[in-house]
Amino acid sequence: MQQPVVSTDFAFPDLTHVYHGKVRDVYTISQDLLVMVATDRISAFDVILPKGIPYKGQILNQIAADFLDATSDICPNWKMATPDPMVTVGLRCDAYPVEMIVRGYLCGSAWRAYKNGARAICGVALPEGLRENEQLPHPIITPTTKAEQGNHDEDISKEEILRLGLVAPDEYALLEKYALDLFARGSGIAAKRGLILVDTKYEFGKHEDKIYLIDEVHTPDSSRYFYSEGYHERFEKGLPQKQLSKEFVREWLMDNGFHGKTGETVPEMTESVISQISDRYIELYEHIIGISFIKEESTSIVQRIKGNIDQFLLSHPLKKN
Repeated sequence: MQQPVVSTDFAFPDLTHVYHGKVRDVYTISQDLLVMVATDRISAFDVILPKGIPYKGQILNQIAADFLDATSDICPNWKMATPDPMVTVGLRCDAYPVEMIVRGYLCGSAWRAYKNGARAICGVALPEGLRENEQLPHPIITPTTKAEQGNHDEDISKEEILRLGLVAPDEYALLEKYALDLFARGSGIAAKRGLILVDTKYEFGKHEDKIYLIDEVHTPDSSRYFYSEGYHERFEKGLPQKQLSKEFVREWLMDNGFHGKTGETVPEMTESVISQISDRYIELYEHIIGISFIKEESTSIVQRIKGNIDQFLLSHPLKKN
């Protein structure tokens, strides 16, 4: 199996900043351009696991690029090009300090809060009598703060966002519209592929006073999908839904005694475990995108990435076409 890319350390002309996130390495060029490398690192419970997953970076980068293209008529986005299967290059935007979480179904943390008696999430009222994994009367937005590295995002209401001045009222209204329209488009695409887009997150930023969709969109790392087939039968019987997300990684960790708490040890990631996770990510890609995944093999992936980025920077101006 191909060696995963778990770190990069590139030097580019006019490089002004480097950020190494949980999964992505982001290089800022001349304050205007972002070079985002989707590595093969994998995280769960806000912990970067000790080994990478072959092809994961390529998979996530290509899913995000595909959906950015498929939604560009709804909302401008930061993407300019994908010069390498693991790289997206685009505009550097000033990110809003909130993430827009759109939920079409009651599950995950929202269900846990509801089960414990909450009838409003992030200021959004929910009716009585809902069940786990039930479709909501209409999609809702439950924003979170955008945490600094190492911290957890926190739920926040629209009213708090406006009161604290985190986003101007007219801009927040546009973020809400974009988020709901993007979710509707994503839901329609998912339905054609036998999937249900359950919930997802969107991040937005500004560049020269214009709002852009930034980061990834509709990937299995930022979204939860159910399989359409069998959804109603499972729901009526109170059974867990068959999911298409990286929840399987969290479940493997929990089954082996790891919940992301201090003092816990990540279970051994054997070659067999790594191979199984890689295969599941390929399955995610093929269901979400609807075509076969083509592995980009290379004797030196890092050298290939650097060469493709260098070529792009030499041949493209620092502006979005």
